[in-house]
Amino acid sequence: RALSAAEAVNALRPFYFAVHPDFFGQFPREREVNENSLKQLNGYMENLQKPGLKLVQPIKLTFYIRDTKESTEKQPDIVSSGFRSVSFILHTNDILSTVMNVLTSCSLPVEHMERHEKSFGTCKSGPDGGESFHRPIKWDKSYYIFTGFRDPEQELQQTKRMEPTLHGWLRNSEPEATKKHNASLPRREELSRLKKELCEKFLLADIKWQRSWGVAHKCSQLQSLTRLSHQNPEDLINLQGHTVVFADQSGMNASGDVMLGTMDVHHQWTKLFQQLPSYRSLQQQTDWLKERISCLLGGSQVIHLGPVQPIAEHYSTLNAFHKSLMSRRLHLHPRSLHGLTMVLDNDRSTPSLHETGHFIIPINCDPLKLQLFLQSHAPEARSRTLQRHQ
Repeated sequence: RALSAAEAVNALRPFYFAVHPDFFGQFPREREVNENSLKQLNGYMENLQKPGLKLVQPIKLTFYIRDTKESTEKQPDIVSSGFRSVSFILHTNDILSTVMNVLTSCSLPVEHMERHEKSFGTCKSGPDGGESFHRPIKWDKSYYIFTGFRDPEQELQQTKRMEPTLHGWLRNSEPEATKKHNASLPRREELSRLKKELCEKFLLADIKWQRSWGVAHKCSQLQSLTRLSHQNPEDLINLQGHTVVFADQSGMNASGDVMLGTMDVHHQWTKLFQQLPSYRSLQQQTDWLKERISCLLGGSQVIHLGPVQPIAEHYSTLNAFHKSLMSRRLHLHPRSLHGLTMVLDNDRSTPSLHETGHFIIPINCDPLKLQLFLQSHAPEARSRTLQRHQ
């Protein structure tokens, strides 16, 4: 006999427990994928339960499987996020085969299905009570042409061919991308014009953006700065020689770039321009601290990688590290580490050597331990630095 709807739901209980969207509350993308795939699976099984000829169109399903006890035993390579991705194509024509396909594709246990398989096999045995001879019927192509029914093998091949590839997606998206690019050309030209006018008028080193905003967004920011320059041109004189960066908040970063917060109003920008002389003074003190640290640590230079810190935060970090070094007398030759670089890290507790040759040093590192580390790792640091520059 065929598997009933209730029996199918009970047989898929391990599967539902592993993929149910309610267990993916912290992962909205994976939750949405599982919700959509479950809808397709339920629709597929409902079509199989309808009376009449069961010619169901093959479908491709993708599920994110939770790290259950059963799946851990079968799939020890589950990612650290606690789930894994599984994709498979359903082209079965009965409920039992569909349930078995889903469970095996997801590497879930199927031992509880043996009773159903035996029952199904008995139903399909020959009249003499021999072994089951059940196998799918393979009709000639002319049958589908004459009856107008869908050929499941042909649809399966079409489903496989329709799977998107990067090359195909790029080819199909090219007309739309070209259309959008051409439509944006006037805005791009306006962006270049505004940027050039501001740089030339106030002798700016450059204008940059902290985030990948769109062309229209960038134009509106430059237009806002242009309006301010027309209203109060004297306020922008202090920008001379600086790089202006449109960012999340206003201030100056450790590289000396002037950060203009995109959510700030003109009054806040004007106040920042008036404070630039004091920011420059703080930058000079920061440079002096870097020179002192370099002298104490054999000529190695302090650099910063990744997001650039605000200048005040960078000064505070350097000042704390300098005081720590001054608390103990170090014995490093003035140029023994010349040409090497280091990054100060507030979150580390032990020094390390980056794969590119940078020393990564904790702020609160013991000076004597730091000296031993630098001396013992200097040859390897030079080797990695040379490899990086080759």
